[in-house]
Parts: sequence; C-alpha cells; structure tokens
Amino acid sequence: MPLLPTAPALQPDRPNIILIQADDLGYGEVGFMGQSKIRTPNLDRLAREGMVLTDHYSGAPVCAPSRSAIIEGKSTLHCQIRDNSETPGAFYGPDAPEGQMPLRAGTRTLGTVLQQAGYRTGVVGKWGNGGPGSVGHPNRQGFDFFYGYLCQRQAHSYYPTHLWRNDEKVMMPNDWTIPGKPLIGDPADPASYAIYDSRVYAQDKIHEAGIDFIRRSKRKPFFLYAAYPVPHLALQVPGDSLREYLGKWDDPPYLGGQGYYPHQNPRAAYAAMITRMDQQIGEMADELKRLGLDKSTLILFTSDNGPTHNVGGVDTEFFNSAGPLRGRKGSVFEGGLRVPSLAWWPGKVPAGTKSAFPSAGWDYMKTFAEIAGAAAPKDSDGVSMVPALLGRTESRTAPLAWEFPGYGGQQAVRMGKWKAVRRGIKADPGAEWMLYDLSADLAESKNIAAQHPEVIAEAKRVAASRTPGIKPEWNEWLAPKPEPALAP
Repeated sequence: MPLLPTAPALQPDRPNIILIQADDLGYGEVGFMGQSKIRTPNLDRLAREGMVLTDHYSGAPVCAPSRSAIIEGKSTLHCQIRDNSETPGAFYGPDAPEGQMPLRAGTRTLGTVLQQAGYRTGVVGKWGNGGPGSVGHPNRQGFDFFYGYLCQRQAHSYYPTHLWRNDEKVMMPNDWTIPGKPLIGDPADPASYAIYDSRVYAQDKIHEAGIDFIRRSKRKPFFLYAAYPVPHLALQVPGDSLREYLGKWDDPPYLGGQGYYPHQNPRAAYAAMITRMDQQIGEMADELKRLGLDKSTLILFTSDNGPTHNVGGVDTEFFNSAGPLRGRKGSVFEGGLRVPSLAWWPGKVPAGTKSAFPSAGWDYMKTFAEIAGAAAPKDSDGVSMVPALLGRTESRTAPLAWEFPGYGGQQAVRMGKWKAVRRGIKADPGAEWMLYDLSADLAESKNIAAQHPEVIAEAKRVAASRTPGIKPEWNEWLAPKPEPALAP
C-alpha cells in the first residue's frame, strides 16, 4: 500500500531538494574525506559528480539542537532548542513516554516556507524536536509527511517495537529489549546475533519510506529531509551487511560495559552500518535518474554532528573518525562541529570540485528558499549557499556562531580563518576565550588569543547577540487535543 497518493501538476521550473543527514557521522568516516577502512562508494561517486564542501558545519554538536537549527534556520545563539532535553520522567521501556523538547506552535520552519512555495514536504528518519501529541510534531511544523522515530531515545535501537507514520503508531515485529543486554543469549556468542536477521531493521523501513515519498511526489516540487539515524549507536546491522566486514580486522567483542547493546564484532558492525546507508543513498540517486528527476534535484549530504566518543563499542581512533580535527560529539572544537558534506545537482553544481566556503546547518533556510523562489523569514540567520554551490565564491562575511549549554557550557565563533572557543562556562561564566588560526592550525592545537585581542573582542560581540532559548515548561507545548495528520 503506498504511503502517499500521487501528487498532481508537474512544475519543472523549481528543483526538488533532498537533504540527507547522517547521525554522528564523523568528518573522516567517508571515502571522499579520506576514510580507507569503511566503504562508501556511492557517496564517493556523488562527490565526484558534484562538490565536496570541506568547511561545512553542523548546527550544534549534539542531535536535537542541530536539527532545530536546520528547521528554524537559526544558529544556536537564537534557535529554540539548544540541547538534548528530555520529557519529564523519561525512561527506557516499552511504555516509556516519547519525545524531547518540542518546537513552539506557530514556528515558521523550513517546512512551512517550502510548503508556502508550493513544495510537498516530508521527513523520514529521526525527528527529535517534538514527540507524539506535541505541538512540535513534524505534521504541525510544516511537513506533509513523516515516517520514522519521533523520539531520539527510541532511536537508540534499530529494532524498535514501532515507528510513526504521521500520527499513526506503526508496530514492528520486534520485541523490546533492555539496552545493554543482547537480544538473546551470550553477547560473546556469535549465534546471539542471528536473531537480527529475523527482525525488521528501522533504517531499511525509513529508506523505503523516503523512496516512496519521492515516487509519490514526482509530479510536484518536493523537499525531503532524510534524517537517517545511522551510524548513531547502538551497533546493530543485518547480517548481509555485517558479513562484508567480518574477519577484516582484529575485532574483540564489545560486551556492553559502556552502554547501548553489546556486539560480537563491533568494528565490523560500525563499518557495515555506514556502508549499508551508503548503498541506500546510491539507490536514492539511481531512483532519481530512473524517474528523470536527477537534473532537477539538488542533494545535500551532511551529518548532525561529529563522531561519538568511544562508548557503546565504537572505536573512533581505529577509524580515524574525526580525521585531522580536535574533539568529538558534544564539543565545539572542529571535531564536534565540522562534518562531511557534499552537494550533487547534475548540470548545476560543477562536478569534481571542492569548496572551502564556510557554511552551517542554519544556512539551508536561505539556500533552499532561494532555490524555491521563496522568502526566508527575516529573522533567520545565515546566508544562501547558492553562489558557493554554483562555484562562484568561497568567501563569507557573516560569522558562524554556536552556543551549547551541554558538556559544561560552550561557545564558538568562526570568522574567516579565525575560530574562537570558550568552554566550561557553567562553572566559570567568565571563562577565557581561546583563539585558533584554522588556515595554519586545523587541529586547534595552538591558542593565540593573547596575540589577537581585536579578534577576541569581535568574537565576544558576536556571541553577545544570543537570545533566550525555550525553557522546559512542558505543559505549554502539548497539543490542546488530538489532531489528525495533515493531508499529504
């Protein structure tokens, strides 16, 4: 049964837009950015056929605010959601409440801007900006269609008991299991993992929903936000993908002592998760060609933040996950924010090129609005990336700035080659700024703040433009009554 009815009225003058966002994928974890152990042939092909964005940044160093920055078109100095904030009484379990802090009702989002421009809008994957029944639900934030995880906590398993299709809870033939425990048997026993092959893998269903959305929307300009949950923990992948990497390296079992589910072959599982996602992205690009939509579709690929720390069985040193960058997820150093990115639009984005144009997730609002012929909200941050995508510029005058209350409280500002960083703000509100010259010190190893007080003064001025985020007063965000999903 199709997920959407077929749309009417072809409008070839405005391109389709697909934003593919991986989850916790590091700067160095794809082939086109130098990865040698994990195979990503389809992303590498899109990079050869398009443009690699070497200086692209996530909206935040963790999941929910990174998505909020994209959806609102605002940096974390100004967007509503600035950390991963759970619902009161959150816990793991089959009856656990779902959802994180929701966007406010009436927010003018990337979805509403493109809807008003005549686009069909859809999200597949992980949302994290409002759970079931909340005003932050994607159907109430400008998206005609949603399929996937509404709750980030639920997305910690790729074999969930259910996913959501708009407001409908779609049950999966998967049993709920306690995180940190194997699905069955001994975590050191390979036979424990055979059960995966008899269950439904959420990433596959999310991918199928994305392909179906494209097919059902082909007669009208569409925007698809494919917020894939891969490779965020837990380490779980079907056997047909896992077998490609079994025996390639020394791969001692992960028995679950650092959270999430254990795995017999953690390195193989991590690589296989990324390669399976890469295969699906290739299938999406091939489907666009089959439908004759490739030359009228922009694909932007990115990640929501840098790679995770060495928890849950992940080995970021083994895979050189952050490449040459300092820091991991949760850090405003480059390794937590700078992410792999490419743009693919045959005939428009020049093939085989690289751009060092500094850009971030909140730039998508003005970029996609320009492509769609729409007006971005006047209070949106950022700039249009269109001149950079067409190969016309690599310079940027507007600064990039982040505020992140997690991990001790942090701020960062990038202005041209300069990167200013401040950490430990909760314990010390007067914490000193550090300064790095990224053109000479990409690893942010030499603090030169004392030599450039004028740059620090400008970073302070930019950071001072912050506005209050949402406070966790949950009752204000519940939908006043159950509402049916919006018509696709």
